[in-house]
Amino acid sequence: MKSLWNDHDVKQLKSALDLRVYTSRLLGQDPSLVLHGGGNTSVKSSVENIFGEKEDILFVKGSGWDLGTIEAEGFAPVKMDMLLKMAELESLSDIDMVKYQRSAMIDPSAPNPSVEAILHAIIPFKFVDHTHADAVVTISDTEKGEATLANLFGQSVLLIPYSMPGFDLAKTIYNLTQNVDWNSLKGMILLNHGVFTFHDDAKVAYENMIQIVSTAEKYLSENGADLTIPIQENEIETFQIAQIRKVVSTLKEKPVIAKLNPSDESKYFSKQNIEKISQQGPLTPDHVIRTKRIPAILTDQFEDDLDKYIQQYVDYFEENKTDEICLNPAPNFAVLKNKGTLSFGSNVKEAHIIQDINDHTFRAILKAEALGGFKALNAKEIFDVEYWSLEQAKLKKGGTALEFNGKVALITGSASGIGKAIADLFISKGAAVVALDIDPNISTLFNTPNALGIQCDLTNESDIKAAIKKTVETFGGIDIVVSNAGIFTPSQTIEEMDSEQWEKSLSINLSSHQKLIKTAAPYLKLGIDPAIVMVASKNFPAPGKGAGAYSVAKAGQTQLARIAALELGDHGVRVNTVHPHAVFDTALWTDEILEQRAKNYNMTVQEYKTNNLLKTEIKTTHVAEMVCAMAGTIFSKTTGAQVMIDGGSDRTL
Repeated sequence: MKSLWNDHDVKQLKSALDLRVYTSRLLGQDPSLVLHGGGNTSVKSSVENIFGEKEDILFVKGSGWDLGTIEAEGFAPVKMDMLLKMAELESLSDIDMVKYQRSAMIDPSAPNPSVEAILHAIIPFKFVDHTHADAVVTISDTEKGEATLANLFGQSVLLIPYSMPGFDLAKTIYNLTQNVDWNSLKGMILLNHGVFTFHDDAKVAYENMIQIVSTAEKYLSENGADLTIPIQENEIETFQIAQIRKVVSTLKEKPVIAKLNPSDESKYFSKQNIEKISQQGPLTPDHVIRTKRIPAILTDQFEDDLDKYIQQYVDYFEENKTDEICLNPAPNFAVLKNKGTLSFGSNVKEAHIIQDINDHTFRAILKAEALGGFKALNAKEIFDVEYWSLEQAKLKKGGTALEFNGKVALITGSASGIGKAIADLFISKGAAVVALDIDPNISTLFNTPNALGIQCDLTNESDIKAAIKKTVETFGGIDIVVSNAGIFTPSQTIEEMDSEQWEKSLSINLSSHQKLIKTAAPYLKLGIDPAIVMVASKNFPAPGKGAGAYSVAKAGQTQLARIAALELGDHGVRVNTVHPHAVFDTALWTDEILEQRAKNYNMTVQEYKTNNLLKTEIKTTHVAEMVCAMAGTIFSKTTGAQVMIDGGSDRTL
């Protein structure tokens, strides 16, 4: 591991807290040190209060902040004297610890201090760094881990037996270090947990961490644990992924994202002795809050396997509980034997975090096996963290779930206009979105963890199949299909109509919708409260002269939706249709065209745009809101419906 310290960057910093932010970010940007909010850092400083008195303050990482992106306001300022007095107490519940730590803060608007604040306070150095370094924890999680670490670091690093995080850990270290010469130490290793380093100089504290981790990495490499994973060619059948997601969603009583881990490590891990190595526990107990203690092991009889997992979890709970209430027993990730792994999350972010943790865990376990065998903490110790009131509180901070949290929406014609507005609104409401369009820019327009843009010719069944395969591999299934893609062909009377325009309109405005439903239907049947929304046109109930190719195709699309409602109703798939008209905030309606159309009707542009019974303008966002309503709970008992969104028209009424 290389030091990332940069003297030029440091010269720009003005305070000890600025320096604390800087080195925290150096640690936080390396996922082999900390993952997703893990680890914590602090700096001790003197602050003048409103009475002109100096107070010793610990600025410690606040709950909810990530070391990789932390700012100065992410550090909670806590009075040192209060923390040191708390360390002298014989016992203290973690709930009271959090309460008293907060009462000792000099800024009530700051985040809650880390649960390790007391521990940071009793370490008698200005800068304190704490990580969950993979290399160190890997060695610790072996049969001879403690002896190996003692040989590697000698008297320069203090080894601390595992203790429950929070007050118990702080008290353990307080008692163990009463006669310790802190100046002789570069750091502490908390067995099965992580590493602390410290110094009055921020650079030394940081580079002590780098040195300790580098020593551990070198040991792993020199002792046959320098992994080289061969390329794994095996693939998982996408339909089976969707089937598993359906069962897990049912068990969790909510829709979940099922994220396939495509890494070679994941596939390779699934081919090892997983009945042994995957069933011991997590790499570090901090991970249990995300991953649960162990994964489910799934075969082709995955429903039976999941039933077995549920029973095992209930048994684990009953054996270790005191007065806790059992969490949902469904797994948070699964090893598909000889195929790979899946992570299950309430949303894409949660599934992604679980996958990240698993990637590091898989590598660490395989390395530990090379050192003689992986050995995690026992089930009771893991249970205590999983059901720790402070850890559970972290999960409850997520707030109210968005309407489409955990759901997967496939939306066509999404590069612009109505389709893009629909995709954007679904994303804002929590859905994982796959946006399809023939425009190659779609892949850059939608390119975030919860939004995937795929170039797709919807008249080509092979393109549709490939897009759906990618959707299921990325998010686990399909719950919502918005069939929106279409074109408006040039105005031609029936007599003038050339066959090319006629066939083009039918191909894109009708046949492509049939191809999409045909391919998506098997996955929709496995969806959670599944729905299809057709975006048709007012040209179905009110066709116009010269628009035969378009109007006939839209009439066919509407009829297709009605038949789909009849055929898919037995499987719980709702199919409803929206008929927009005169939606002017699209690329089709330029200022020049609007002015010309308005002039033809002897109207102003504004009069033309509001030429309906309600005298209101229809925008793409209005159509998007109706589509989301049709896909959501408002239309949960409705199928086969058609709704105009045109401000009212005597032609469609």
